[in-house]
Amino acid sequence: MRDYFIGLMSGTSLDGIDAVLVDFSNNKPDLIAYHSHPFPDTIRKNILDAVQPAWQGSLLQFGTLDQTLGKLFSDAVNQLLTLTPIDKDQIIAIGSHGHTLWHQPAGEHPFSLQLGNANRIAELTSITTVADFRGRDIAAGGQGAPLVPAFHAEYLTHPARNRIILNIGGIANITYLPSSDNQVNQVNGFDTGPGNGLIDAWIATHKHKPYDKSGQWARSGKVLQNLLEHLLDEPYFSAPHPKSTGKEYFNLHWLRNKLSGEFTPCKPKDVQATITALTAYTIAKSCNKGDEILVCGGGVHNEYLIELLAEYLISTPILSSTTSVGIDPDWMEAIAFAWLAKQTLEQKTANLPAVTGAKGTRILGAIYQ
Repeated sequence: MRDYFIGLMSGTSLDGIDAVLVDFSNNKPDLIAYHSHPFPDTIRKNILDAVQPAWQGSLLQFGTLDQTLGKLFSDAVNQLLTLTPIDKDQIIAIGSHGHTLWHQPAGEHPFSLQLGNANRIAELTSITTVADFRGRDIAAGGQGAPLVPAFHAEYLTHPARNRIILNIGGIANITYLPSSDNQVNQVNGFDTGPGNGLIDAWIATHKHKPYDKSGQWARSGKVLQNLLEHLLDEPYFSAPHPKSTGKEYFNLHWLRNKLSGEFTPCKPKDVQATITALTAYTIAKSCNKGDEILVCGGGVHNEYLIELLAEYLISTPILSSTTSVGIDPDWMEAIAFAWLAKQTLEQKTANLPAVTGAKGTRILGAIYQ
């Protein structure tokens, strides 16, 4: 009997909605079909506006965006289903991450807010939908993120090697997977800081392009060491984990504040090179335990970024994409949210307290039949 689930992931890089159909019947994720659903320009702009710290939007705009994204996620699912002969009645559930509008896991009233109305997804697809995965972990005192390390631990632990799974999306995060014969260390993970987010935002501002293809523009500039050190002088980078972050922290507003004063005259291409180096350096600083690093997420395609990462690594671990372990790097997170929906319906826990800082393991997600 097949064990079909759909995963939906909309990351902070805003490069589209990733939709995957996964079969878990063979005790491993078997990717059956996949689809990347683009954001219409108007919706993308509305999201980018809404995640700015000074956004002055109304409740009407907020509610409309939530419903609009719910429809867009539904469209992604329905388009995905045209790519396979599998009938929707065979699919057990959809796991939807939603689109993060604001992530604030600290303070007196911590929360993480994702849009993409799950009632609407369930109604427009006629498939049970699981969403709101972060809220219960936060209620239990955790960060609510990253959640994918539990999936990594389930399927990617190696019997002899200590692995690091590196996801470079809008924000970069790592999962440390000790080998199965390692009786000392435990699975850990956290957000290292900016991934593609600053890189994409800066080239969009100066070149009107959605991303820096292969890091070509960054490569044309030079890394400004004094600026890099200035950027690294940010409390988040030295803070202990558990920790997680998002675009509400690392955004153009943050970068422009850092560039004020003596750094104002910097050439845009040199800034691009330097923020690419910032991503690489902060990742490398966090990857000091692994025997091998497996990379996934959009950043895997930024050749200049990967070259800088290899240069900054203190040791010389094996560095490759997750293709080497049978999971396409572009679909890793969407597959993970299909698995998270499976965990919810089977009433199994899916958070790792060592990663998020929660008081204990919890069953995550809300079910919309």
